[in-house]
Amino acid sequence: MQADRPVTLAAIIGAHGVTGELRLKLFGEGPDSLKRYKSFDAGGRTLTLKTVRDGPNGAVARFAEVTDRNVAEALRGTELTVPRSALPPLEEGEYYHVDLIGLPCVTDAGEAIGTVVTVENFGAGDILEIEKPDGKRFMVPIHATQVEAERAVIDAAFIE
Repeated sequence: MQADRPVTLAAIIGAHGVTGELRLKLFGEGPDSLKRYKSFDAGGRTLTLKTVRDGPNGAVARFAEVTDRNVAEALRGTELTVPRSALPPLEEGEYYHVDLIGLPCVTDAGEAIGTVVTVENFGAGDILEIEKPDGKRFMVPIHATQVEAERAVIDAAFIE
């Protein structure tokens, strides 16, 4: 795990009103999850959170550095990140999705099969996308995986 790997918590999807509020697409558990952070990296620029509330398709936030609609519109598409080390600590056996990306994968028999490249959720649960050494990719449900000793161990019954 890289302690300072940036973790995207939201993305700016546009302006809200004329005073510089921003509409956000959230990647966490609602607007309140952003309140624990005072500032975010926004593409190399620091944005200081003043307020955040529920909004259409996510949240509406006000940042100290964004004071009008033009500045807000210019930020459309920008990801809001924090360092991994700023996230709350986890209980034993828990992990953040970002911690899985880049993990080497082996079968439950110990055979190397690839690397986790992304974690998806299409509504039925988390799915790991794994890239084989030949560049081909396949997906397995997270419930078929155990994370141990800095690697993902995949139940061989779920491997193509």
